[in-house]
Amino acid sequence: MALARSTGRLISLLRQNTRMMAGGEWGAGEGKGGGKGGSIRDAGGSFGKMEAAREEEYFRKLQKKQFGDMTEGLEKEIEYHEYHVKHHKEAIERHKKRIGQLHHEEKKHKKDDD
Repeated sequence: MALARSTGRLISLLRQNTRMMAGGEWGAGEGKGGGKGGSIRDAGGSFGKMEAAREEEYFRKLQKKQFGDMTEGLEKEIEYHEYHVKHHKEAIERHKKRIGQLHHEEKKHKKDDD
């Protein structure tokens, strides 16, 4: 469940970034690089380009963090499942051993009955 939610959020962010890169040069004025972006970006020029660069850097860092968080979450899930697999294998071995003991006792009782 958590993986599906994380993946959905990541896909949503990637779609937003794709829409933002849809037209023109970033920071070149209103309607370029994803539409209205505030007064500085609307004016264009070097301040608009600088603001667009900062925004792009922010989204790159955010995306990197999201990938890191997703990776960490998946690693924790793997550890969780490996822990349970180990304990289930131990339980299986205990049960197999007990079955073997029961078969041995059954054979012993058959010999006594004969």
